[in-house]
Amino acid sequence: MELSSTAHVILGMLSWRPMSGYEIKALVDRSTRFFWAASYGQIYPELRKLSAAGLIEGKAEPRGGRRRNVYRLTPAGRRELEAWLSVDAETFELRDEGLLKLFFAEAGGSEAAIKALDAKRRDHERLLSRLEEMEATGRPDGFAYQVLRYGIECNRWQAEWCERTMRELEKELDAESRRSA
Repeated sequence: MELSSTAHVILGMLSWRPMSGYEIKALVDRSTRFFWAASYGQIYPELRKLSAAGLIEGKAEPRGGRRRNVYRLTPAGRRELEAWLSVDAETFELRDEGLLKLFFAEAGGSEAAIKALDAKRRDHERLLSRLEEMEATGRPDGFAYQVLRYGIECNRWQAEWCERTMRELEKELDAESRRSA
């Protein structure tokens, strides 16, 4: 059975402890969504598939009148997770609308490029602030801490790169306007 990336996210989360679909989504939103998102519309169908494949088991544990299933990793699920961890990653996907706008900024000129860079810089600074706050409020367990540090260092570098590149373009724009004056 070929598993989706979301299935591997779920297996990884359940390797830490049993969780409901809601808890998995909440944990994704506080952790992996910074580099690998998963929606409810992806999680719940995958939970059903993983359960049917015998990789996880669900147990009804209603809470406060709400239906709630708590899932746990089976031994087969742990073996599947370990097998996935043992092979090189196949996917590297970066979706960055700020870079996309910069890529096409020629159509709007240097001002459009500077505006795209400034917006991208602010986004990286906001994310950096959130990640540093996460680090300050409690170091995550295990290797999740190294991933948090990666996010902090990458966003710091990207914000600084945007600032440097923006200043270079502003200097070029300044020099251009002096030549044409």
